[in-house]
Amino acid sequence: MLTSNNKYPFFDLSEIVADNDIPFKPYQALKPIKAGNYIPDLKFSNDYTRWQSFFNGAQTHGPISLRQLLKKPLVIAFYSHHWKEQGFELLNQLNNIQQEIKANGGGLLVISDERTDQLAKIAWENSFTLNFYHDEEKNIAQIFRIYSESDPVWNRFSGIDANVPLLATYIIDAGKQVIYNHIDLDFLGTFSGEDIISSVYESALIANSRKSA
Repeated sequence: MLTSNNKYPFFDLSEIVADNDIPFKPYQALKPIKAGNYIPDLKFSNDYTRWQSFFNGAQTHGPISLRQLLKKPLVIAFYSHHWKEQGFELLNQLNNIQQEIKANGGGLLVISDERTDQLAKIAWENSFTLNFYHDEEKNIAQIFRIYSESDPVWNRFSGIDANVPLLATYIIDAGKQVIYNHIDLDFLGTFSGEDIISSVYESALIANSRKSA
């Protein structure tokens, strides 16, 4: 019969060998940029391979004036094809208001995490008129703090096996201050188109008033 002294085998703690090959990845939750914050480090590359524009579904070619792009309120939306239906709905909603954004003195740019042939197909089939900037390094998403290796999206959402930026939409003014933000965390919808148009109009009106003063 085993006694309390010998019912468990002797184990020498000195026999434990630490596995130094397992990297330690500290967890740090995403803290997305919000309205009121400034993003002075926001920059876009002049590399033409990063830019892709569509007009009524057809791909167009021509230079992008970064100076003009950043001199007016700019709607920035983050997209990845890994979001599937939610990603498509974001593009569709942006396309529906892109003319009003322009008419109210603003610009629109979609940040994609990679360039794919699928995007051109979607744009053609749905007659999209949108401008894309491909940021495979996800540098801009990190500036907006909606992407991080330490807090991958699969921690938050099931059905996604790639770490991609959150479905987020922002508006920044000419001073690189965020004046609007929306992140679709529950898949209940992307944003209010009326809020986007209103924010663009008010920002453009303030900018024009300062120029004329």
